[in-house]
Amino acid sequence: MSTEWKILPEDKAILRELAVRVRDAALNPLNQERIRLWYLHGENKCERPLLLTETDGGLLMVKPDLKLRCTEAWAQNCESQLQQSLIHFEEIGDDFPIEPYINMGWQIYISDFGVAASYERPMSDGVRGAFHIDPPLKDLERDFGLLHHRTFAVDRDSTQEGLDAAREVFDGILGVQLRGNPWWTMGLTQQAIYLIGLEELMLYMYDQPEALHRLMAFLRDDYCALLDWMETEELLNPNNTNEYVGSGSRGYTHALPQPDRVPGSPLRTQDLWTLIESQETVGVGPELYEEFIFPYENAIAQRFGRVYYGCCEPVHTRWDVLKRMANLRRVSVSPWCDEAFMAAALGTHIGYSRKPNPSLVSTEIFDEAAIRDDLYTTMALTRAHGCSTEIAMKDVHTLNNDPTRLARWVKIARDVITELY
Repeated sequence: MSTEWKILPEDKAILRELAVRVRDAALNPLNQERIRLWYLHGENKCERPLLLTETDGGLLMVKPDLKLRCTEAWAQNCESQLQQSLIHFEEIGDDFPIEPYINMGWQIYISDFGVAASYERPMSDGVRGAFHIDPPLKDLERDFGLLHHRTFAVDRDSTQEGLDAAREVFDGILGVQLRGNPWWTMGLTQQAIYLIGLEELMLYMYDQPEALHRLMAFLRDDYCALLDWMETEELLNPNNTNEYVGSGSRGYTHALPQPDRVPGSPLRTQDLWTLIESQETVGVGPELYEEFIFPYENAIAQRFGRVYYGCCEPVHTRWDVLKRMANLRRVSVSPWCDEAFMAAALGTHIGYSRKPNPSLVSTEIFDEAAIRDDLYTTMALTRAHGCSTEIAMKDVHTLNNDPTRLARWVKIARDVITELY
């Protein structure tokens, strides 16, 4: 076994100790009830809103004294995965479901497009922060020829070594499974901006419309080539249980894989969820979105079994276009979205994925009355329209040095659920 997957006895002991706690949490009746509700949500029949929290600032926001104890990098990744489950179950108390598995992924490598953006970042002690993109294509019509489609490769030997190492560590406690696909979103506009710039994306809609259509078609074809390659190489992993789908949701559904899939045969894209979004075109009207973005993203949507659309953009302004997207099953209702409009629009047939404003838990004053009012507004609307609802407190970058805030937000939300449901 290569040094990349070295197993230290002390790392193994740490991971097995955590694995026992995760297994016990997975078997807990409370967790099993949450999984039951997630499956109902997958069919738009959930009995109450499901609650999720997500800390972009990391686990230390909720558990400041947490220190990863493993030495090897892959073991630290496993330790972090286990600790995340335990923190949700033991500290936060949201509806994050737990399965008795540890997840490993394919070792996949993807090239650039022949050019790559450079990033200018201000001096900062933090890893994440503001940056300016210097796009490589300065004039789209002139520079388009610099692009080439990406190439893909997989290291099967290293992937198998990782699986073998994990199975040795967790034998008799947790299962080990291949999960995760090498993309977060199948939306195209973020990648377009890396190549041409944000302002240019919008200006080209007027100044170089044919060139912009050419770029969007190029990106569509490249993303589809990745999907074709993964299908041919049999690398697609399922995401129909406790996998992250969309921009803060879980994938539980009995509808995937598709009924026509032969049991044991390789997965196809139509057996999976995917996320599609276009946050960067928030300032673009519905007509331009329909012309320059929707057709290319919809071509990708047609390949998947279920589509979760949206992240931070207020989708109500483009709903008349967006509602035609193929296989649309869940929609993000961001803090800037018209909640009443979307509750009526989604009704009982498309899942309602609410994202409250994270400032409710991040600013200096934790205003419980304001939080309750915000949650009450959402739940009163979704209950009135029969929406199957999830509420995800995400994009949380700080808790203002108060680790209890997410658990308190969950408690307030559960009180509102009790009142309304």
